Parts: sequence; structure tokens; C-alpha cells
Amino acid sequence: MRVLVSGGCGFIGSNIAKTMEEEFKANVVVVDDFSSGSFKNLLGFKGDIVASDINSVEWWDKVGYVDVIFHQAAITDTTVTDEKKMMEVNVEGFRSVLNYALKYKVKRIIYASSAAVYGNLPCPMKEDMTPSPQNIYGFSKAIMDNVARDFYEKNPDYKVIGLRYFNVYGPGEYHKGRFASMIYQLYLQIKENKRPRVFKYGEQMRDFVYVKDVVNANICAMECEMSGVYNVGSGKPESFNYVIECLNKVLGKNLEPEYFDNPYSFYQNKTEADLRRSKSILNYKPSYSLYDGIMDYVKNYLEKK
Repeated sequence: MRVLVSGGCGFIGSNIAKTMEEEFKANVVVVDDFSSGSFKNLLGFKGDIVASDINSVEWWDKVGYVDVIFHQAAITDTTVTDEKKMMEVNVEGFRSVLNYALKYKVKRIIYASSAAVYGNLPCPMKEDMTPSPQNIYGFSKAIMDNVARDFYEKNPDYKVIGLRYFNVYGPGEYHKGRFASMIYQLYLQIKENKRPRVFKYGEQMRDFVYVKDVVNANICAMECEMSGVYNVGSGKPESFNYVIECLNKVLGKNLEPEYFDNPYSFYQNKTEADLRRSKSILNYKPSYSLYDGIMDYVKNYLEKK
């Protein structure tokens, strides 16, 4: 099997690339422009890497035919306010990938959508809700879903699976710095014996999903026979206070949170994935509770860095 992972030097893309190579013995080709990814995420990688902008066609012939496309390349920094740039990279980049798939007749495309399309809609968040994104990043992902739907309706022999990632954390996110998950940020603070800082009063809830479950969702999508979008989360929202409790327990600490005022006028107080569609059609079932994910992350990765 030969697969393409766009954005394969990034957080989720590198985890997919390594899993496909190590567990599925796939011939993996990565396309990445290194604008936000890091070579360190692919140390030991045995496949090929094409350094190219996803919007360019120069990578098409270098990659050639593959059996599956995992499209992860995107601007994921939600603080980017350049709307044209966000749309060019995320939407037009996706369109480029779909055109490549048509040229080479790659009939299975799995791409990264996002829970950001839901904005502050009520929980649990369901795939059939009308998107209500609160930033240009979420809007770009909602338009990507529209582009995907138009594509597979016109090309019914192609399978196009969009995965709406919720709050992903895990190994490979280190290069994201202050844009890495809150779990990683709080780990760094507690590790240094600093009181973990969160908005008052730490009761905001997130559907945290471990990156290994996200990779598993991508693997499930390889067998899915129904094009469309599917939520990828844990299905169980947890508070920031509980995150701190888990990290304290794993690290053998007992540091109390330091609460401060939330400066943002818009802020999601809760995210929660409705997983009924994902379980029944995608056959996706998360394996990691928040505590189990944090334990694996800290003990097997962060403490061994």
C-alpha cells in the first residue's frame, strides 16, 4: 500500500505517517512546506518527503499514484486573522488535493475538518448542525466540508471522509509552542512546580481526544463506505480543573490552580462530540479516557524527551 500524508511533518500528520509506516508497512510519501511542521516529528521515518506548498502542482508528479490520501496540511493557528491567507491555504489547498486525486484516480481521500465549525453551538455537537464558526479558521473548515460534499456528489465512485477533530493532544505537538494543547501547556507549568494558570474558575469543559484515537479514526476512515463528515472526540467533556487533577496525579504533585480573568469576549465554555454517527458508520470508538491519555502521554513521551 502506498499513501500520501499532506502536512506529514505536523502534529497529527506525523502520527498518521509513522503509524502507517510502522503498523501497516505502507510506503508513505509526505508533502509539507515546513511552514509549521518540524522534521523532528519524523526522525527515523523511512519514506519520502516532498517539500512543497500544497497549492502548487509541482508535487503531483513527484508523488504520483497512491492508494489513500490523508490530507492534514492546513493553517491550524486560530489566531491568524488574514482571511485571504487562511482560505487560500485551507480551502484552495484542499481543492488542489482533490484535483490531484482526480488526475491520478486516487479514490479515497481522508481530510482534517474541525470541531471549530460548530463555534458555540449547544452540546453535544452533531454533524448535521448548521455550522456556526466564530473565526476564519473554523469558517475555512466549514467551506472545506462544502467543497468535499460537492466533489463526492459529482464523483460518486470517490470516497471523501472528513474528520471533525475536537481538542487533540499528544506526542508530536511540542513544536507548536504556545499553540500546543492546554494539556501540554499545563504539564510544562506543573513540571516546573508552578501553579497551573487557567481562566476563572477552571470549570470550562473540553472534549479532549488523545492523538492515538485520532490516528485510529483515520484508519477507520480507510474502510468507511459512506462519504461525509464524522466527529472525532472522546465523547466525554472534562473540565480544566480535572486536567490539572490528572496531571498532578501522574506527576506526583499537588499544585493548586491559579485562576485569572478571561480576556476574550467570545469563548467556548464547552465542547462535546456526539459520536453516534462516527460509531455506527465510521466504526470509530475512542480507547483513551482523559486520565489514561495523559498517563500515556506523560510517562511514555514527555518524560522521555
